[in-house]
Formats: sequence, C-alpha cells, structure tokens
Amino acid sequence: MNSIVGQFESGHEAVSAREDAPMPIEEFYKASRAIVDSVELVIDGKREAVEMALTVILAEGHLLIEDVPGVGKTMLARALAKSLDCSVSRIQFTPDLLPSDITGVSIYNQAEREFEFKPGPVFANLVIGDEINRASPKTQSALLECMEEKQVTVDGTTYILATPFTVVATQNPIEMEGTYALPEAQRDRFMARISMGYPDSTAEIAMLRSRETSSPLEDVVPVISSQKLAAMIDTARNVFVSQAVEQYVVRIAQATRTDSELRLGASPRATLQLVRAAKVRAALDGREFVLPDDVNAIVGPVLAHRLIAANRSGGVARASVAEIISRIVAHTPVPLGAGGSLGHSG
Repeated sequence: MNSIVGQFESGHEAVSAREDAPMPIEEFYKASRAIVDSVELVIDGKREAVEMALTVILAEGHLLIEDVPGVGKTMLARALAKSLDCSVSRIQFTPDLLPSDITGVSIYNQAEREFEFKPGPVFANLVIGDEINRASPKTQSALLECMEEKQVTVDGTTYILATPFTVVATQNPIEMEGTYALPEAQRDRFMARISMGYPDSTAEIAMLRSRETSSPLEDVVPVISSQKLAAMIDTARNVFVSQAVEQYVVRIAQATRTDSELRLGASPRATLQLVRAAKVRAALDGREFVLPDDVNAIVGPVLAHRLIAANRSGGVARASVAEIISRIVAHTPVPLGAGGSLGHSG
C-alpha cells in the first residue's frame, strides 16, 4: 500500500511542477485562445459555453453541464480533455454504480498477505462524470470529499488526488425518467452550471457535413502541457481584486440570502468561487485585474444552481432563479473606481 501512496504522491508532484509560474498575462491570453479554438473544432457555435467550461478549469472548480440528451454535453467535456495534456478518466453513472467504483477499493493480496488499494477513476486530473444524476444519492455522495478536499478516504486511509483536479459532470434535466436530483451539498460544490442548448441551423448543417464520415474529436490534439496548465492556474490566482469589487460580490451574495423570492441563498463557498471565476474571466480578456463586468458575466452560471426559489401559493406566476439573479444584480450598486488602475495605485 505504501508503494501506491508513493505513486500517487509522485504523480501529484509531477503534474504540479511549474513552468515559468505564473505565466505572463499575454501568454495566458494566447494559450486560452488556443484551447478554445481547439474545442471549437468539435463544438461549433457554443463559444460562451466553451469559455465558461475553461473558466471553471482554470479557477480550480468543478463544472456541471445540464441539458437534454444529444446536444453535446459529453462531447464538450471530451474535447476539453483532449485539448489538455493531462490525465483523464470517464465515469458512466448508472443506477447500479457503487461508491467504490468511483473512489477505488482495497483488495486482499494473497501473495503479499496484505490489503492493496486499487484506485478508482477519480484519480485523474480531469474526471468526466457522464449522466451523474442517473446514479443513486449514495453513489453521488462518493464525490463530495473528492470535490471539496481533493482527497479520497478508503478504509481509514487518505489518498491525495492529482493537481489540478476538476470534475466535469453532465446531467439530464431532473424531470426526465430515471434521474435523481443532486442534493444541495453536492450542487454547491460545482463552481458553475451551464447548458449547451440546441445549435442554430448553420451549426447543425456544418455538424452533419463534418461528421458524415468521421468524428472531429479524432483530430483534436493537446495544445497545452500539464505544466503550462498549472502555470495558467497560477496566473489566474494572482489576478488583482480590489476591495470595492470584493464588497460588490459580497453585496450580491447577501442579497440572495435575504430576498423574499428565494428559500436558499448563496453560500460563502459560492462567494469565494464567484471571485475565483471572475479572476479567470479577467485573465481571459487579457487583464490582470477584475472589473464588476467580470462578476456580472459569470454570476448566473456560478449562482443559479445553488439557489432555490421560494414556493408561492395562490397561482401567482413565480420568477425563475435566473430572473431573480438578474434583478438582484441590477439593484446592486456598482462600485465606482473598481478598475485595476485605481486599485493598484491605492
């Protein structure tokens, strides 16, 4: 078992090795464009979804892609995985999947006369969880420790996961047959939730032509090494956030907790992840400082899946969570002088 732990730790160090960290913002911008362009070879006409997915990975979060079957949820996750030179695993969630099928299991080795840990698919840099809400809540909960603490505990022994570590999970709408709604605790661990939506007619015609004889996924090759990916993550961490922008984020989060149309508001984890995602958003635009516009651009995907609308009686039409978020943001005063130049000079 010690050899296995050593293997995980050595892999952790290898993937975590930094190359010119943090990466200059100009190089970050070029590298991010290369990743987006690579994914768009497979996912055409969904640039906003692709950029949000990349934002989550660079912010060291986890992504939930929710939509009806057949719109490219898994294809987006696989295209991202192939564009990054890092370890990737895929889990197909089914009703009979067990927690040990995800985290791994201890098996008795008769030759060595001791239990040996066989790691599960969660031991990878990028874990694709396909149709996560097809599995039972017990199996879904196997990811809670992995996603929050980036470790796995089996039979009293803790194993550290690789760095960076991101879960990209897909799920079908909960109204569909054979699905289990994710508990609030697990939804809160996903940094953002996005929807693919149906392609427009031009993109759908292009898809028919490009996939008539082969899959464009076969042509996708890694454009970023694991070391450069780690350097990009370092760059995003170092993006400057002024006190005014921090206060702006906190006001939005607090407003969700007191809004009469919401039964469950944003958690402190949501506030933290909103700032982290805004940092990446600024870096993707080639800036080393966060603006309120960066927060506004990602507030919906970061908060919507965490909030629960209050039940209303009397047949009154209820506003959607997205509409409530838009109203809260519109009524939250935008700080003056929240740009990077003012923050840096202060």
